[in-house]
Amino acid sequence: MLVKEYRICMPLTTEEYRVGQLYTISKHSHQESEKGEGVEVVKNEPHEDPVHGPGQFTEKRVHLSSKLPSWARAVTPRIFYITEKAWNYYPYTITEYTCSFLPKFSIYIETKYEDNCGDSENIFHSDKILGDHEVSFLDIAFDEIPERYYRSLEDPRFFSSAKTGRGPLREGWRQHTKPIMCSYKLVTVKFEVWGLQTRVEQFVHKVIRDILLIGHRQAFTWVDEWCGMTMEEVRRYERETQEATNEIIGMVAPTISVSEVGQPTATHSAPASAPSTPLSDEAPDFLAPPKARPRKKSAPETLTLPALRERASAE
Repeated sequence: MLVKEYRICMPLTTEEYRVGQLYTISKHSHQESEKGEGVEVVKNEPHEDPVHGPGQFTEKRVHLSSKLPSWARAVTPRIFYITEKAWNYYPYTITEYTCSFLPKFSIYIETKYEDNCGDSENIFHSDKILGDHEVSFLDIAFDEIPERYYRSLEDPRFFSSAKTGRGPLREGWRQHTKPIMCSYKLVTVKFEVWGLQTRVEQFVHKVIRDILLIGHRQAFTWVDEWCGMTMEEVRRYERETQEATNEIIGMVAPTISVSEVGQPTATHSAPASAPSTPLSDEAPDFLAPPKARPRKKSAPETLTLPALRERASAE
């Protein structure tokens, strides 16, 4: 297995990001879905943990068949999805990704949120980590992402929030920006196949890095859309987008409970959920000759949700 820790600072408070995270995940999942493809919400219900207390459990299926690159479609079933299970005990969350087609592959992500600039050491106190692990600071404004996901409106270097007055972000912004918070993510990738393990695990971490940058950039540059929403309002928005997304995918939408608290449901051994980014059409390094991958510094092209936004405005 390959373990890395990512630290992503945001010009927000942890309480603000609690709402912003839920909004961003819901909107991004809806945008990435189309008929028969995308993120299907299977469960979204209150959950009680004996250690972490009350939280929210979600289970999703990320349908990827048509979005897989050609080299992957050749070796996967016609109907292909990844299962995401997430336990949200904010400000602590766990997310787990598995695939029935690849039983030796899994991703496990522990996340903690704190109001600081990423200077908390050994925040996870994890006995599962053998030896030292790599710690990477991701800069939402100046770290590079693949060029195909760039959108100028979602570039933190140019974005200025009309509601909060925050942004644009300049060089060294993490040292002087207030408020500031940090997402600490301990990511464990396993692919226990002899001869491929190291290269696959390294490739998956590269993909995760891009997803984390894109998702956190969107959360900040969409701040004027979710700023001022209460938890009740964002949960309602989450429910509406989940139902709309399931309808787009063509599934029968399950009854979804999005209550913030409630009686304990069936026990789920504990993993919050990150936006799903389409995979590259290029084969990874271990399946194709190396290629120069142009990259730019900002966020991906996105769509809008006019119907849902009009409904939210009317309310």
